[in-house]
This record gives sequence, structure tokens and C-alpha cells, in this order.
Amino acid sequence: MKTDTPAAPSGQGRSLRGLGVSPGIAIGPAHVVESGAVRVPEYQLAPDQLEAEAARFAEACSKARRQIRKLKTKALVLPGSASEEIGFLLDAHLAMVTNSRLTRGVERRIQEEHVNAEAAVQAEIAAIAQTFAGMEDSYLAGRIADVREVGRRLIRNLMRHEYKAFSLLPPGTVILAEELTPADTALLDPRRVAGFGTVLGGAEGHTAIMARSLGLPAVLGVAGLLTGLKNGTTVIVDGVQGRVIIDPAPEVLEEYGHRRAEREREREQLKSLRKLPAVTRDGTAVTLQANLELPRDLDHALENGAQGIGLLRTEFLFMNRDHLPDEDEQYDVLRAIVEGMGGRTVTARTMDVGGEKLAGWMAGRYGEPANPALSLRAVRLGLREPKLLETQLAAMLRAGAHGPLRILLPMICSVSEVQRVREMMGQVARRLRRRGVAIADPLPPVGVMVEVPGAALSADALAYAADFFAIGTNDLTQYTLAIDRGDEAVASLYDPLHPAVLRLIQFTIEAALRSRIPVSVCGEIAGDPRYTALLLGLGVRDLSMAPPSIPVVKRRIRTVDLMEASRRARVIMDQSDSGRIAALLDDFNAVG
Repeated sequence: MKTDTPAAPSGQGRSLRGLGVSPGIAIGPAHVVESGAVRVPEYQLAPDQLEAEAARFAEACSKARRQIRKLKTKALVLPGSASEEIGFLLDAHLAMVTNSRLTRGVERRIQEEHVNAEAAVQAEIAAIAQTFAGMEDSYLAGRIADVREVGRRLIRNLMRHEYKAFSLLPPGTVILAEELTPADTALLDPRRVAGFGTVLGGAEGHTAIMARSLGLPAVLGVAGLLTGLKNGTTVIVDGVQGRVIIDPAPEVLEEYGHRRAEREREREQLKSLRKLPAVTRDGTAVTLQANLELPRDLDHALENGAQGIGLLRTEFLFMNRDHLPDEDEQYDVLRAIVEGMGGRTVTARTMDVGGEKLAGWMAGRYGEPANPALSLRAVRLGLREPKLLETQLAAMLRAGAHGPLRILLPMICSVSEVQRVREMMGQVARRLRRRGVAIADPLPPVGVMVEVPGAALSADALAYAADFFAIGTNDLTQYTLAIDRGDEAVASLYDPLHPAVLRLIQFTIEAALRSRIPVSVCGEIAGDPRYTALLLGLGVRDLSMAPPSIPVVKRRIRTVDLMEASRRARVIMDQSDSGRIAALLDDFNAVG
């Protein structure tokens, strides 16, 4: 990244460019995080020392597991999708320190090469990285950073170097670092940290996603950021324009103060939309619902005017624990959410655990998948382990007796999967009735989450088996384009406006409309006002998103003329170039 101006003496300011990955403006004293590179010792061991060294490594792994589980507990209180994003990543880290290729390789090196554990870890990381780098698989190549981060944790534990957290920083601090990992980012408290900037990082990596979920202004990829920088220096992080200004001149500081105040006023204005209907200029009503990560987000959803829960992710019930939640525990949680919505519909997705999301109780059962995104997960896992799914269905049926609830099935690829779940639900309902337990009557609607190309292309058939569709555009885009959006090497290619993705979305919407079943969009584009007019023009009347996005999308809906949006959508769907599609959409947004 370029530097707008060369380094200047203190008081004259220095403006640097990077990638604005999370919008907003932060102004405050800098806290400089050193790179923290540790020099790893290497020495030979005598044969009678090998057992003790293996035990020392085992203790480092055990400590790492405790640290990661503690970090996952902290992550549960993060807002929005941040909790889910960091939870998935930490599950992968947990697997790496639990009888993985990494740990087995280190143990082998200790025994065969007679080297100390620190050196064995470093050598094994290098070997794995070299193997992954040589593969023509972007997903595996993108896991190198995760392996290295886990390796650094093990080495710190072996050398007894304590990790420095950010809990003691004064409020309003701006963190500047060479790199912040997603695990680092999970430790950031928005009440203390105003924003951050780093030398390394990309717009679609987990750190960037976490920053957006936390609402922290962030700029990544800032070359020369730490040169001559001292703690306490006043810093501006402009996450909108991708700029970090170090020791700004008084007039620059004043200008950015005004900009920050303007953004605060805009947020206050959006609050006034809470009680206004989401209706287009020509009178078409649109339902705006919230994606819910954790029960504590319920009040946040209602504060932002959610008309229902369009996607309740139930994975929080299964993560970071050694024992499965039983039927009563799941029922109590779901009942509280249903009652908390006061008669508004709750769409609860069955567990989407598996693959990279494997909870601790499953980690050793099926081994490490070669490609977690394509492995045993979601409904596939539920049908393979029917007691898991039956228990969750029972809890959902019982919760449905307390208010409107729909059941959403993730990762569906075929009609037979839907039919098998329906049969299972019928059996569970009969058992509950025999026990005299109150359940939803009639049984809740069963919907399909359309998030793989196979489901989109089978939408006509699935529409006869399902009561509703929910389009998960994040995974649909990823699977259609064969791109891991968290992999910085290919993240720039992740494009929801790719013609193939749009056609799959259109095909799904039209299949739902022909069969007269409801269809919603609950992926990331649902909460981005840039895409609102296009989705409405394609026929969507139900959007589900992170709660803070609801007022912003509602504001855009109230400016849309639906007839014009439909015309523009038809023009866009005739295009074959993503760039042309983006230009047509942005042009329409600019004038309408």
C-alpha cells in the first residue's frame, strides 16, 4: 500500500493508505503491539529425556486447549455474527491441538529426531506449510495461517511466554499492530478499543469479518504503519476511506472530529425509523427480520425493529462443551426466545455443526476432514446421528407450543433429505404426544436453506417438499465460485454479483413464487443496502440480517420504486459480466 506523505517529525502528521475493511472513524491514543517474535531454542535430547519431553509437549497441548476453550467462552458475548465466526475458527484450532497431524508430527520428531518440543513444533509447522503451499487447493493453502497461529500458541506455552491481552487498555485506545489474528480480535472490547490498524491482513479474512461484526473501524494492509510509532501518539483510523493518520495536525483532527460526529448523528436518525413500516414508495410491504446468533441478541433485534427472527442459529447450544445439551435444556432456551419475540415468528435452523465446526464431543469420532466445507456437517450429520437431530426437533416442537416457530434445514441437497427429516419429526411428535407433552399444533412449517448450487438447481422439486425457502447467499456464492472468502489469496474473487450466483438466486425465487411458498434471503447481501433494490426487483419480500443492518436497509426500501427496481433487475439478469452488473446496480442506487 502506498504512503500519501513521507514520515514526518512529531506534530506534522503522517497519512498512510490501507484497506478500509470496517467503516467508521476512530480517534485516540495509539497502543502499539510489538510483533512478538520468539526465538525458538533447538537442542538434542538424551534417550532417557524423551519421555519427559513428550509429557512437556502434552501439557503444552492441554494448556492450549484450556486457553482456546476460555477464548471461546469470551467469544460467546460478542455481538452479531462475530460470535459464530470466531467460534468456528477456534473449533478448528482446538482440533489442531487434539490428536491432529500437527501434534502427531511433533511427537514423532521428539522420539525419532531427539529434538526438544519447541524445535519439533517449528519444524512440523514448516513441513505442513510447505505441503499445503504446494497444493492446488485454495482452501488448504488458506489454512497455513491457522496452523502457524496454533504453532505459536504451543511454542509460547512451552517457553512459558504469557500472551498479552487488551483488557487493561484505557477507553478510546486505537490498536496498531503488524497483525491481529481473529483470536486477538476476539479479545477486543469495543468499550475500550475505538478501532485498529495493521500492517498485514485482507478485506475478507476472519479479522476483517470480526471487525465489522464488532463495529470497530479498521484499516488493514498499511505498509510502514509501525515505523517510528510510539505508544500514546494520537491516531485517526478512517475505516471508510482506508486511511490511518498518525499525529494529525490540529485542523485534520478537527475535521475528523466533525466526520465522526456526523456518523453518530446518522445513527441516531436511523433509530427514528424503528417504528416506521418497511414499505416501498409505491406501497409494497417488505418483511425485515433478524439473524440471531445468541439469546442475548434478542433485545438488540427488537430495538432495531425486527419483525421476526428469520434465522436463529442454534450452534451456540452445542459449542464449547464436553456434553450434548439434552432436550429440556434446548427447549428452555428456545422457549425463552419464542416467548421473547411476543408473537413474532421465529425461524430456528437445526444445528449446522460438523466439518470445521465440529464440537469437542465429535472431534475424535469422524477424524479430520480433508475439506471441512464439503464434509459431514449440518443436516448430513443429523441424519447420520439421528438421536442428535431427534432431540433438537423435540425441543423445537415443544417450543412451538409457545408461539409461532418454523424449522429450517441447512445444507439440503435433495428432496429425500427433507422427506427423511419430516418422517423423523412425525415420529418425534407421536412420542411427545404419548408422553402428554404440549407441542406445536399444527406442526411447524419445515423450510429448506438454499445454500448449495445443487439445491438451487433443484428448487422446483424442493418447493414441493418444503414449506418455505431461505436463501443463504454466503455459502451459495462460496460453493458456486469455489472460493473460500476467508482465504486472502482468493477473497477478492468472492462476488455475489457474479452472473452464475444471481441466476441461482433468481431460479430459487421463481421456483418459490410458482409454488406459492415464502422465500427469504438471509445471507450477508440481505443486510447490505447496495443489494436491496435488486433483491426486491427479483421478487424477494422477506429479508433477514444482523440487527444493526435493519434500519439501514429499511431506509433504502422506503426510497425504492418497485416497478423501476423490477425493470432494472431484468436488465441486470440479461448481463454476463460482473463489472457491468455492478455498474448498473450502483447507477440505479445513485438515482433511486
